[in-house]
Amino acid sequence: MLPLFEGIFNGLSIGAVLLVAALGLAVVFGLMGVINLAHGEFMMLGAYVTFVVQNVCKPLGDPWYSAYIIIALPIAFIVTAAIGLALERGVIRFLYGRPLETLLATWGVSLILRQFVRSANGAIALGIAMFCLLLFGGLWVLQRQTALVQRRNWAIAILSVLSGAIAVGAGAIAAGGGETWARPWFSARNVDVTPPEWLRGGIPLGDFQLPSARLFIIALTIACLVGTYWFLNCSRWGLRIRAVTQNRNMSACLGIPTRTVDALTFALGSGLAGLAGVAISLLGSVGPNVGQNYIVDTFMVVVVGGVGKLVGTIVAALAIGTLNYLIGSGTLALLSSSIAALQPLTDFFTFFATTSMAKVMVFAAIVGFLQFRPSGIFPQKGRTVDA
Repeated sequence: MLPLFEGIFNGLSIGAVLLVAALGLAVVFGLMGVINLAHGEFMMLGAYVTFVVQNVCKPLGDPWYSAYIIIALPIAFIVTAAIGLALERGVIRFLYGRPLETLLATWGVSLILRQFVRSANGAIALGIAMFCLLLFGGLWVLQRQTALVQRRNWAIAILSVLSGAIAVGAGAIAAGGGETWARPWFSARNVDVTPPEWLRGGIPLGDFQLPSARLFIIALTIACLVGTYWFLNCSRWGLRIRAVTQNRNMSACLGIPTRTVDALTFALGSGLAGLAGVAISLLGSVGPNVGQNYIVDTFMVVVVGGVGKLVGTIVAALAIGTLNYLIGSGTLALLSSSIAALQPLTDFFTFFATTSMAKVMVFAAIVGFLQFRPSGIFPQKGRTVDA
């Protein structure tokens, strides 16, 4: 039974990562109906923030280096939430009610973010910062100029072109300023995040050792779950988010600023993805495509659990993470091989005992499950469905 216990524990830790990521995705999709294909890239950015914080704290020595993973958590949340907020204000809010365009736009953003990580250097960062400053500063000024209401679209178009031209020019000048500005920060190669000393060991439990890093991930997930539940049920803005989720028009009539709620929700979902990125940095190397390894499973968690259902998201995340690990690691094949009568079953599980094939099997199982329960484990009921 030891391999089974080990497999279930490791599967739960992977399910914990999926749960943190799916929390943000479920909140965004449940409220706004936006399928954010850039969610995996927000996880990737959270992982890179952890790498940067590690390198900043390493020369400082203890206690900073021992605590860098704790320091990285709020920074990753703030950075990814800020980028998510900029994405919602700059792109998503113009595409509400058009799911296909939103899908394509977020897919394009995901490609841009991945390429940004591969090519990022001081000159590109300067150009992007200048573009955001000019564009959003100009939009802020335009909102206060009532005389330009009739020509607002033209003013935004001209402002965008001018901001882009100035940013490109500034970036080109900086790139010619020396190697410091032109040298890539990360490149396409994967980088490693080394867990601090207190996360490298484990807690012995009989003949098995519970890895401290995976215990930390499970504890982080529980903290995120409790924090999200408290925010949605006990805070003023959380109640507003729930109200807009149930009936947007009625909430607007009651004076709730639905646009602000949309922006806050998207930032919250992006921040949770950043926290998931901190967790996955402890499970392996960090690269531009690391988010793609989890995004499909994350979407499956949201669909299987039921849109907007916290309990369903928890059950689906733990079930999918555990099944993926038990099948992909060959644990089920190993357990069935001890019984001769189960040889056909052993051959079946051995065929799927790789990471990619395990995903195929779990995906097929989910497709079959959705034929019987198309709304997920916990479907929406009552007025929420009608809204």
